[in-house]
Amino acid sequence: MADGAGMAAETERMIERDGAKEPESAASGGETRKEMRVVLLTGFGGLNKLRVAKKAMPEPQEGEVKIRVKACGLNFLDLMVRQGNIDNPPKTPLVPGFECSGIVEAMGENTQGFEIGDRVMAFVNYSAWAEVVCTPLDFVYKIPDDMTFIEAAAFSMNFVAAYMMLFEVAALREGMSVLVHSAGGGVGQAVAQLCSTVSNVTVFGTASPFKHEAIKDSVTHLFDRNIDYVPEVKKISPEGVDIVLDCLCGENTGKGLGLLKPLGTYILYGSSNMVTGETKSFFSFAKSWWQVEKVNPIKLYEENKVMAGFSLLNLLFKQGGCKPVRSAVEKLFSLYNQKKIKPLVDSLWALEEVKEAMQRIHDRGNIGKLILDVEKPPTPLVTVTLYSFKVK
Repeated sequence: MADGAGMAAETERMIERDGAKEPESAASGGETRKEMRVVLLTGFGGLNKLRVAKKAMPEPQEGEVKIRVKACGLNFLDLMVRQGNIDNPPKTPLVPGFECSGIVEAMGENTQGFEIGDRVMAFVNYSAWAEVVCTPLDFVYKIPDDMTFIEAAAFSMNFVAAYMMLFEVAALREGMSVLVHSAGGGVGQAVAQLCSTVSNVTVFGTASPFKHEAIKDSVTHLFDRNIDYVPEVKKISPEGVDIVLDCLCGENTGKGLGLLKPLGTYILYGSSNMVTGETKSFFSFAKSWWQVEKVNPIKLYEENKVMAGFSLLNLLFKQGGCKPVRSAVEKLFSLYNQKKIKPLVDSLWALEEVKEAMQRIHDRGNIGKLILDVEKPPTPLVTVTLYSFKVK
């Protein structure tokens, strides 16, 4: 109660401080540059490192698209970025965020395929949590007519990652079985929906107990994330599973490999077990990696098992994977238009409420995706807290 009230009070201070009109920044030659609101990460650490600020609005360079942002996705990776809990973190201050949706407002030179007014979703190499972003056209996609901006912001990272892991890396086919951790999160729910598009696929999921009622119909078998799920899976499927999707790491790596059937595929796509407190913990980092069993390539060969990793952002921004990602997006849009998949949105938050939103992800309290709604007016949580207290 005290923590929630404290963050709510901070939200009110952010609104008062940043809501006041600030002068536009002066550019060279006496011109003025328009400003925009952004979420600014002033340094790596706790929630107090985040604030809403004004920043000069970017203009598109050659090959870039300028987007008036309507909504941004918030992922567990953003929490790890805030803590500096990633390899080679960028310098601060920075604007976080890797995905957004909105309307094309302008285009740089040699930019074809888009028109002003197009409704799009986009990947951004940081800086997505802002009112305006500029990003290369290779990372921008026109969204279906029926897709809302909120859905688009919940769609890009989660569904593309889920699709590429299941179909491009693990070659999901009829009759297979899949184990997915954090089944109630954005990626977990995307995995469950995509598995339902293939006949006779069995989905084993782990999640916090309070999420079970809400997501029980999306997976075949659901287990408490706090128990040893290995014997529970073996009771149902003694031979194991065909695919393991692991966003936890640590001891789950050895467990996942041990559960694989011959010709099965284990994919690591995150390491959320490294996050325990509000700030980076070297103890949690060391413990997580210490628990990872040493992988013997000879044993993989003898047991006919595949171990893989997947990072969508590295594929896009460091490895030139724009073409396979665009192909996946097109297939996913087709499934959306056929009403076979639909992003599950947990909640909407104003930019000024980013701290409360991040705390919800940290507490693993979300079912589906959290969205920063750029046009949403902030609602200080102190009002909700006081009201809840009266009801009790």
